Amino acid sequence: MIERKDSITQKVRNLQVGYKQMLWAEKYRPRLLKDIINQQEIKNRLKGFIDASTMPHLLFAGPPGTGKTSTALVLINELLSDFDVFGRKEDSLQTNVPYLELNASDERGINVVRERIKNFAHLMAINAPFRVIVLDEADSMTSDAQHALRRTMEKYSSTCRFILICNYSSKIIEPIQSRCAVFRFAPLSKKDTKKYLQNIFKTEKIAITPEAADAIIYVSEGDLRRATNILQSAAISGKEISEDDIYKATGKAQPQEIRKMIKYAITGAFKESRKLLLELIIKQGLSAQDILKQIHRETTVMTDIDDRTKVEMIKMIGEIDFRLTEGSNPEIQLSALLAHLVGLQLE
Repeated sequence: MIERKDSITQKVRNLQVGYKQMLWAEKYRPRLLKDIINQQEIKNRLKGFIDASTMPHLLFAGPPGTGKTSTALVLINELLSDFDVFGRKEDSLQTNVPYLELNASDERGINVVRERIKNFAHLMAINAPFRVIVLDEADSMTSDAQHALRRTMEKYSSTCRFILICNYSSKIIEPIQSRCAVFRFAPLSKKDTKKYLQNIFKTEKIAITPEAADAIIYVSEGDLRRATNILQSAAISGKEISEDDIYKATGKAQPQEIRKMIKYAITGAFKESRKLLLELIIKQGLSAQDILKQIHRETTVMTDIDDRTKVEMIKMIGEIDFRLTEGSNPEIQLSALLAHLVGLQLE
C-alpha cells in the first residue's frame, strides 16, 4: 500500500514538471485559429467551416513547419468542442472517440486503410456531428493505399471527414485531390518567424543577441518547428545565446564564410578557397551536402556575381549534388566545384 502511494505521488510530481520539460514546439503550438502564424487566407476559409459546423475532406500541402498539423488540430478542436484534441481526452469506449490521427509514413500500407481506417470511419460519432481522421505525411502512402483510401473517403463521407497533410501535393493521386478542398501553406516570412520567436524569448526569459536571432531565422528557412527546436537546444546552457552558438548547434557554416569561399574561387584564388573548404569539412565537421546547399543558397542572393557566372555555378552545383548522392568522395567533389568556379574566370 505504501509502495502504491509513493508511486502515485511520483506520478503527480512528474505531471507537475511535465509542462516545463515538454518540447517548446508543443508548448507553443497554437491552440486557436487566430493564433496560427500568417496563412491569413487559409484562416478565413476555415473560419467559414467552423461557423457552419461542418467541413469537406481537406488536403493541407506545404513545406514542413508552416502550421499544417497545428491548423488541422485547431480546426478539429473548434468543430468538435466537446473533445479536447490537444489534451487527447478520450472516452472509456474507443467507439465514442470522434478523432483519429495517423502518421502515414509509418502506417502507409493498404492493410491500414482496409482495417484501421475503414473500421474507424464507418461508425457514426455519438458525441460529434462526424468523425475526423488526420493522415499526416500522406504523400508517403503507397499508390495502392491511396486508391483504397479514395474509395473509403467516398463511401463513408456521411460519417467521417478526412484531413490529409503532405509536403508535396503532386504525390497525392488526382482522384483524392478532386475529393478534397486543397489548402496550400506558404513558407513563413522572416518577419513572422521573428515575431514568433520574440514571444518565446520573453516567456522563457532567454538572453540572446540580435545576431543569434537572425541566425535562427536564417537556418530555419521559414520552418517554425525547426526554429523552436534550435532555440531550445541553444538555450539549454542558460547563458546568453550568441550567433556562433546557433551555427554550432545546427551544424551549419556561417553565411559569411561560404560567401568568402565563393569569392576566393571566382577571383582565381583556388588555394585560399580550398583552405576554407577544408576548415569547414575537417575542423568544423560539416557535411558536404549541407555545405553544397549553403553554396547554392548564397550564390542565388549574392549581388557581386554576374548572371552568367551564377548560371554556370548552379549547373555545376546540380551535378555535384548528384555525384554526392551516388556516393562520391565529398572532399574531392567540393574541391572540383571550386576548381570549376576558378576555371570560369580563366575562360
